[in-house]
Amino acid sequence: MKVVSKQRNSKMCMICGLDNEYGVNAPFYNMEDGSVMTLFHYKRQHQSYPGRVHGGLITAMLDEMGLRSLWAKELSEEKFGVTLSLDTKYRKPVPYETELIGRGIVTRENSKFIVTDACIMDVYGNVLANGEIKYIKMDTGQIAEGIEIHEEMPYLIEDDVKEIVFG
Repeated sequence: MKVVSKQRNSKMCMICGLDNEYGVNAPFYNMEDGSVMTLFHYKRQHQSYPGRVHGGLITAMLDEMGLRSLWAKELSEEKFGVTLSLDTKYRKPVPYETELIGRGIVTRENSKFIVTDACIMDVYGNVLANGEIKYIKMDTGQIAEGIEIHEEMPYLIEDDVKEIVFG
């Protein structure tokens, strides 16, 4: 699937923060079908049992892709929301230090709410975990006081990813 553009990364987010040495440091791409995708790997520090990623970090990635799927659909990083619910299904163990693919897409939206589906796959397209995430749309000023979004998400580092192949 073809990449349309790249999304910004934050400073300290556990999933996308480029200044967070313990984070996943994942890049996110707006795709031609209106979804968001990422090519990433978890680190050894993200383990639960040996060889497996902690379920909380799996769910955190699904949550990140959920809201970013709204940005991919709109091709704008101006709308925000707060997670209302997230139903995670752990299908297979998620390994660390292994290339993974994430994908999120908006399935329903109205003026107040967003519902998204997100999944983490191996490079063969096997779904390792997936979830349905529901958000309430909110202005960043309602989420946290004194936040300037472009100060919190300053990084737009272009790369040569033009297509993401899976399955």
